[in-house]
Amino acid sequence: MQKRIAIFGSTGSIGTQALEVIGANPSLFSAEILTAHTNENLLIEQALKFNPNIVVIGDEKRYLKVKEALANTTVKVFAGEDALAEVAAMDCYDVMLAAIVGYAGLRSTLQAIECGKTVALANKETLVVAGDIVMQKALENKAPIIPVDSEHSAIFQCLVGEGRNKIEKVVLTASGGPFLGKKPNYLVNVKRDHALQHPNWTMGAKVTIDSATLMNKGLEMIEARWLFNLKPEQIQVVIHPQSIIHSMVMFEDGSVKAQMGLPDMKLPIQYAMAFPHRIPNSFPRYDFKKPNTLNFEEPDLKTFRNLVLATEALYKGGNMPCILNAANEIAVFAFLRNRIGFLDITEMVERTMGKISYIQNPNLEEYFETDGEARNFAASLIQM
Repeated sequence: MQKRIAIFGSTGSIGTQALEVIGANPSLFSAEILTAHTNENLLIEQALKFNPNIVVIGDEKRYLKVKEALANTTVKVFAGEDALAEVAAMDCYDVMLAAIVGYAGLRSTLQAIECGKTVALANKETLVVAGDIVMQKALENKAPIIPVDSEHSAIFQCLVGEGRNKIEKVVLTASGGPFLGKKPNYLVNVKRDHALQHPNWTMGAKVTIDSATLMNKGLEMIEARWLFNLKPEQIQVVIHPQSIIHSMVMFEDGSVKAQMGLPDMKLPIQYAMAFPHRIPNSFPRYDFKKPNTLNFEEPDLKTFRNLVLATEALYKGGNMPCILNAANEIAVFAFLRNRIGFLDITEMVERTMGKISYIQNPNLEEYFETDGEARNFAASLIQM
């Protein structure tokens, strides 16, 4: 039976690759809803190709252009941030692919969960910001959450059939990004274009910078804590430069299961959309005939201190991960616009974590307030 997919963030890296999967499997999937924030040209192109039921353009100033471009189609056009949550509550789709980058994806994802929808989660910030509330709502509404991040998809796949077996720990692998082995005296001069050159993965700008600073792995630790109901001490990060093993699970008997494959985000996207089935594809395969060494090493915590800050937030809990995420989003945004240096990202995050009031058991409204306060303070640190 064909699954109707709602892609929230269809013009980003995850969204465009998801549409490739849908295009290659028209009997299995249809694109029912497509949304974008400002990239109206690509959204129009996608809508004309896939003929969804609904499109949403987040920036209301671009509504008219989208509406006029799709006037001769049956596609319904909505605009504005409120429309994202309203469309997420509709009955016209089966699976939401939550691929809006950053905190902006939280509201629509929560709405889908409250409606009991299956959520293929590519937006890690949703769980970083309010993981306790999100997972509780998923439980209450019987809304399955299937991870799309390659690391969490790997853990998810390793756990299939292991429901009664106790996890000793999970091991998240990190490529180390473009600056593996570099020291602060090198990183102080790093520019935007260099930081965007990831050695293994093709990703959006924000997650690529997070990978370069190792913040991405820190956010993934927090996400894993909520997704798999783990204690902080059960989560380990190792550097694996080849990006062939995407993560591992060690069980209480010492056995380790790993999920392997070439670095290609279309694989975890397809797995999440097709779950519980695996479907054939033409993606490149890892060739065991070619000699290759798989290396593992400890991360350099003295140089890449974002991972230390994220670990502190993981252990502290409460609204601290929300503060961490908000400050990081502002800092990365500033770095991508050449407003701050590469090492300033960590400093901004650390100062914000030390400034914003800690709340041990925040409600959703307090998470929203924390996010706003942290963003405002982090923004004030940027030199005008």
